[in-house]
Amino acid sequence: MELTRAHRSGPRTAVVWAALRREIERQGGRPLTVLDVGGGTGGFAVPLAEDGHHVTVVDASPDALAALTRRAAEAGVPDRVRAVQGDGDALAGLVEPGAADLVLCHAVLEVVDDPAGVVAAVTAALRPGGAASVLVAGKAAAVVARAINGHLADAAALLADPVGCAGPRDTLRRRYDADTAAALLRSAGLEVSEIHGVRVLADILPAAVADGDPQAVVDLELAAAAHPPYRDIAAQLHLFARRPLS
Repeated sequence: MELTRAHRSGPRTAVVWAALRREIERQGGRPLTVLDVGGGTGGFAVPLAEDGHHVTVVDASPDALAALTRRAAEAGVPDRVRAVQGDGDALAGLVEPGAADLVLCHAVLEVVDDPAGVVAAVTAALRPGGAASVLVAGKAAAVVARAINGHLADAAALLADPVGCAGPRDTLRRRYDADTAAALLRSAGLEVSEIHGVRVLADILPAAVADGDPQAVVDLELAAAAHPPYRDIAAQLHLFARRPLS
């Protein structure tokens, strides 16, 4: 798969960009109205704006939004990127309902107070037929990573915890497997069409291997992403879902 400009960000995000590109192509390449929840400094928003789409980024950090604004200006797309300060938990009151063709909700559901409420707000923000790109932390990968690094007690705590949290010092409130993430989206009325693993191998390959042939790593990530059990041990899970037409 030849990567376009927006895909050229390496193996850590190639799988997500591939899914986004398929959706853009499905829409005939027309400019889309995109909402990026927790989009920070614009790692996805600015490339999408460069491709002609109009992106609203909602993020709690004023510093991140300031960096986003600078980044959009430097890329020549300040008119296609809008910054809105606010928490994911307050999303319903920050954006217009039923207006987005595509909503990105990446690395948000692990940290918010009410993930079900955020997913409900994401669904409400989509037009009928619109799509959601949801990226969540994977529980299995976190258990394995802690065990490999010698943190056996944390690995055991995380494995036993029903929501995938290693304890009060954990930086994330919860982690997901494919079933729990899909169930969360379906409970809000979304239809899950794809589940992929993100960073299946990218985080564990030796640097010399990854740097020696970056395109081979991207190709391997893309090949492994959709296939259990490789998908299920990924650092993150990417779910692509759609709001039904009726």
